[in-house]
Amino acid sequence: MSFAIYLVKKLIPHPIFIRLQPPYHFILAFLAALWFRFPSRDFIVIGVTGTKGKTTVVELIHEILQSGGGKTASISSLRFKTGDVVMPNDKKMTMPGRFFVQKFLRQAVKSGCRYAVLEVTSEGIKQFRHRFINFSAAVMTNIEREHIESHGSFERYLRAKLDLFWRLPKDAAAIINRGDPFAGRFSASTGAKKIFYGRNEIKFSDKIYAIRDVKTGKGGVFMEINGQDFAVKLPGEFNLYNILVAVTVGILEHISLEKISVALENFSGVPGRMEFVQKEPFAVVVDYAHTPQSLRNVYTFLKDCGTSNQLSVTKLICVLGAAGGGRDKWKRPEFGRIAAEFCDCIILTNEDPYDENPEAILDEIASGFPQIQNSKSEIPNRPQTANNKKILDRREAIREALKLAKSGDTVVITGKGAEPWIMGPNGTKTAWDDREVVREELKNSIG
Repeated sequence: MSFAIYLVKKLIPHPIFIRLQPPYHFILAFLAALWFRFPSRDFIVIGVTGTKGKTTVVELIHEILQSGGGKTASISSLRFKTGDVVMPNDKKMTMPGRFFVQKFLRQAVKSGCRYAVLEVTSEGIKQFRHRFINFSAAVMTNIEREHIESHGSFERYLRAKLDLFWRLPKDAAAIINRGDPFAGRFSASTGAKKIFYGRNEIKFSDKIYAIRDVKTGKGGVFMEINGQDFAVKLPGEFNLYNILVAVTVGILEHISLEKISVALENFSGVPGRMEFVQKEPFAVVVDYAHTPQSLRNVYTFLKDCGTSNQLSVTKLICVLGAAGGGRDKWKRPEFGRIAAEFCDCIILTNEDPYDENPEAILDEIASGFPQIQNSKSEIPNRPQTANNKKILDRREAIREALKLAKSGDTVVITGKGAEPWIMGPNGTKTAWDDREVVREELKNSIG
């Protein structure tokens, strides 16, 4: 079937193919579902969409549902899981193609799964990859400016996210972040049963779960929900909401708060998401951060923990390359501005240039530096100078950062997390893992 798709793309002239894309994607979605006999009708499928936190939320929900006694399958940007069987997602696609997804769902049904949890992207929705999947629930994490060039405008990006909720049946559940500025749009978009979560409560139509004594920091997230204590080893305020939405799904599926708490307490974290590869004598952190707010969250957490003596940080040495080629160019100077605000040393490096000149990408990130550096003296508790470097080779950039680090410092490497490839021109792929490169370079430095 994939060969037939390849032939269609090759035989139809590109300008005509662009015009035919919507019906082409729709027909493929239908054929894929038909070919695998509409597997989503045979079990409970939960879709997770939003700008940030989707992968973490999918992993958390998987852990809760599996621990609650229902064998679970899941698809995320990180990996494919069926029960306890895990395969890395090496496709460089968060939501793979329609035939892959439908085949995965059919295999999940055959293996006895009760649930499937899918990370649903705006690009996947744009290409109808979510169509003919019977979602029993949809989760909205948060909405920020992202993928603007691909969609043409923020409104089109937002409407792509809303499409998942528009198509929910009335007996499905729409789980919405009450604190998000676009919560009202999501609520108004669906006739499904609405469930709201926020920092203070989780609200079902017939019951409210009160959230008290919330504490977030280096050690994780701690809170009480309706008298049940929760301790989760995910650091930072931003993970609080990822945890809360996963708890909401667990409650929806009639899993007790006690079982949810145990599942989350045993959750060890998500590879490549605020992952400490080393803590002493200096810390090395790898994170996927690929939006300006995600980058700010990472830097704020590490810097603020340092100033409150929760983490021994004297300075941040930042390896920054979270700006892939051919997309979202508006983010590049914004990344530079944020890095210049927080980092004591910035090493700009390659990420996924695709067919774009990687040097030009780094120059566009660097264009954001002067905007903040000229006014650093007005920002309390922030670096007064920044030593900026451009090292195109990502391994060399990481090696240089580790060489510069002293006891108590933190090296933070953003942009790729646990991704397995660096994407180059003409579809070339170079095997990669920031974490493994860090371990290799640390070992070599000791040797």
